[in-house]
Amino acid sequence: MAGCVFCGIVAGEVPAFRVTDEPDGVAFLDTRPVFKGHVLVVPRTHLVTLGDLPPESLAGYFGLVRRLAIAVEAGLAAGGTFVAMNNKVSQSVPHLHTHVVPRTRGDGLRGFFWPRTRYADDAEATGYTARIEAALPAGCGRRRRPPTTPCTK
Repeated sequence: MAGCVFCGIVAGEVPAFRVTDEPDGVAFLDTRPVFKGHVLVVPRTHLVTLGDLPPESLAGYFGLVRRLAIAVEAGLAAGGTFVAMNNKVSQSVPHLHTHVVPRTRGDGLRGFFWPRTRYADDAEATGYTARIEAALPAGCGRRRRPPTTPCTK
């Protein structure tokens, strides 16, 4: 969709630190992460809310979210993850997206107060991308696989 930053990222027209690019979706670092390693997962097609996601896409999309939650925890040696999405209210980009945020005990995150941080530079963001990508469990493959390649889960 014209003007949608996430559609631009999916199309490769907007730069992003991609963790994976698969038929079920694209995952990339949030530019204003709650904690470093905060990943956004988006479907390839422009959808605004979870209710717009076709039922036949649920398993693939949430399978990808699940794999990213595992990868963020393992790749960053986090104590766990916080997985969330907004529908309309507080949705900063009107394109369905799921937040996968690394968590550690005592990290200061309370309730739904989401303080934001920034990466020091592109090299730091690239390092987080590589660590998460390396920990991505087997599934449909990593971002180097062409998005049209069939998925065999």
